[in-house]
Formats: sequence, C-alpha cells, structure tokens
Amino acid sequence: MTQPTAAATSTGSQRELVVLLDEDHRRVGVADKATVHTGDTPLHLAFSCYVLDPDGRVLITRRSLDKTTWPGVWTNSCCGHPAPDEGFEDAVRRRVSQELGLDVTEVRPALPDFRYRAVSAEGIVENEFCPVFWARAEGATAPTPDPDPSEVAEYAWAEWPDLVAVAERTPWLLSPWAVEQIPRLNP
Repeated sequence: MTQPTAAATSTGSQRELVVLLDEDHRRVGVADKATVHTGDTPLHLAFSCYVLDPDGRVLITRRSLDKTTWPGVWTNSCCGHPAPDEGFEDAVRRRVSQELGLDVTEVRPALPDFRYRAVSAEGIVENEFCPVFWARAEGATAPTPDPDPSEVAEYAWAEWPDLVAVAERTPWLLSPWAVEQIPRLNP
C-alpha cells in the first residue's frame, strides 16, 4: 500500500498536497491543499466514494460544522485528494479509514470521468476532476463508523432509493457534488 504523501515544512509539521491538472486532466504540478481552495481554485485531482454495507445500504455523512465549505451538509460517504504518488484505490482506503474508522473492500470505479465546479456560500470554489468509487464496508453486518469529528458531524446508513429521492426532491440538503453524482450512479 502506498503511504500517504505529505511534505515536511520548515517547522516539521505535515502538509497535504493536491495534484494540479490542466483542462485535459493531465498532471501539471502540486499545491498545498491548505492554499488551493479559494475563490479562484485551480482544477485539481480528487475522488468521492460511496460505501455500501452488506445489505446494500449506503453510508452518508454530514460534514463537520467546522468545515470551511458546506459545513453541516449531508454528502457521500467520503471525499478526498490522492497524494501525488498515490493510486485512487489506496487513497480511497486511506481516507475512509482516516475519516470514518472503517476498512473497505471491493473499491471499484463508478463514474471515472466525473468533474464538477461549485461555489460555496462563502465564495470558495470547488474545481475538481473527481472520479467516483463504490466500496464495501468489511464485515457481515453494517459496521459502526468511528468518524473523525473534524470531518464528519454525523452519519447514517440509507437505502439507495431514499437517497436518490432526496437528491431529486430536496437537493439543497446535499452537497452539490452528491446532487450531481447520485442520479448517475447505480449500486
């Protein structure tokens, strides 16, 4: 498994790097995640993941109230940015473990060419080439996540048709990327 990539700063702390892309989704550099999300965010690489339990329910999460953008909004199971030398499957497993305290299996592409741009109420732009993945939570029953409170305020296991109905009827309850992704997905 590829180790998460972080570059040491002069103070010894770690920073998360994101991969910058051109309009053809080719890598053109890296940037510090802490500085890349602004009112003029460059296109960069990300991913979204929907985690299914053994009964086929999907894990949805409510973003932490401390998040800079879309705080308290319900969304997919997990999002993140692959490190510069990290494959998507490893990145999905790493972030699901970090954010939700879960191990996943069967990580597979769902929307490999998904791209979106959205502007938060705070004026911060999300501008991501963001392949979407399915994954299965390990275990014979729905596991109990142990979410990182800086990432996730709460979570729920939902029936897929119910989540589709929410995206169609009350899209303002969900993140803009989830609203675009859900109608295009089929578990």
